[in-house]
Amino acid sequence: MKERSSDVIEQRLIKSILEGELTAGESLLAERELASHHQVGRPTIREVLQRLEKDGWISTRKGMPAVVNDYWKHGNLMTIVRILSLYKEIPDPFIEHMLELRISLSPTYTKDAATSQPIKAISLFANLDELEDDEQSFAMFDWQLHKGLASLSPNPVYLLILNSFQDIYIHMGMKYFSVPAHRKESRAYYDLLLKSFLQNDVNETENLSRKMMAKSLELWKAKDNEE
Repeated sequence: MKERSSDVIEQRLIKSILEGELTAGESLLAERELASHHQVGRPTIREVLQRLEKDGWISTRKGMPAVVNDYWKHGNLMTIVRILSLYKEIPDPFIEHMLELRISLSPTYTKDAATSQPIKAISLFANLDELEDDEQSFAMFDWQLHKGLASLSPNPVYLLILNSFQDIYIHMGMKYFSVPAHRKESRAYYDLLLKSFLQNDVNETENLSRKMMAKSLELWKAKDNEE
């Protein structure tokens, strides 16, 4: 299916920002000039600018050209998703950022699941014994586990956050789990986590999650230092 002109132009402008061709505080061309440059009508350019503003890339000004934002300060979850979608291979620093994010989120929704719906949480481990020792199997299992635990939390925002990163999460997971030692650590964690659910030890469940999320970050950083 042929890409829409607005999608192509949006991607071009985002790449220009990411690659430093357009910097924070710099003005874009006026609508008329952008339309001429990209050989499209002004309504198409207007649509692109509205999308870019919605995701924090730019700020529009009435009667004046739009200004490029610092997307780390003005962006949202979709900004990150769009950034990563433009890379053929997800950069290592983004994996580190995601692992740091899990340290903050995972212990809470894991504890919520253990507290509110422990039986359903236990069912998430039904296929654990059949888990194959390869990166794709681990990435998929880890994603389904975290998504499942987040869905069992009374706070629906956790699942909304994870859903925003589904494709990215799996791709990052495959890169992370390509290291055998990472799979070994996670496999041991899954066993201990299941045991804590079976024993209805909510505090231990939370502690295990927090420790493992921190351990995952340590392992990833250690991998970078070894290379």
